[in-house]
Amino acid sequence: MTIRVLLADDHSAIRAGLAMVLDGADDITVVGEAADGNAAIRQVRALRPDVVLMDVRMPGLDGIAATREITALGGCQVLVLTTFDLDEYVYGALRAGAAGFLLKSVEPARLVEAIRSVAAGDGVLAPQVTRTLIDAFAANSRPEPAPPTGLDELTERERDVLECLGAGLSNAQIARKLMIGETTVKTHVSRVLAKLGVRSRVQAAILASEIGAVTATPHADTGGSSSDPT
Repeated sequence: MTIRVLLADDHSAIRAGLAMVLDGADDITVVGEAADGNAAIRQVRALRPDVVLMDVRMPGLDGIAATREITALGGCQVLVLTTFDLDEYVYGALRAGAAGFLLKSVEPARLVEAIRSVAAGDGVLAPQVTRTLIDAFAANSRPEPAPPTGLDELTERERDVLECLGAGLSNAQIARKLMIGETTVKTHVSRVLAKLGVRSRVQAAILASEIGAVTATPHADTGGSSSDPT
């Protein structure tokens, strides 16, 4: 499957550089570009990309507000790519429904891998961002949590999946841990998101930590480092 990507950044040189990197991947094609949030939303509606690489700071409608609008449309994942790892941007992007958050210093190969991950339904966080989230949970300095509506509706298996999401496991890792198929995992994840009223698995993971469904530190048996997809 070819992954269709939209680039949203107000610097044309950065868009050109990203396009050059992504064009080197056989399974990724850049279908459009946008220089601000409003243009990104219009392009998503017109081009129906699989993934949007979204900058945070843009003129007019910023990347966080645009992410909120795009994720509400459905059918498209947003991967935030920015120079800034400030807490307000991290929380803002993830609560808006972004599937992941990377810094622009990311290596090209890691960026390509991240796009593949979010297109497949997994989440991605830069190691610096993962540390920020964990530290915030440990210090109780995170923003006020959203009410955990729908938690009582989860089945026992869906609670298991939510715990795995909060521990930072990918679909493949959840499948191995729970000894079920990846297709079944995707079904459970979709149901968990729907019942909790959240837009992404990263939002579900944050909620899991906020309500104490899992510990703040990822499980030791995740099968990877803190930079693994979450």
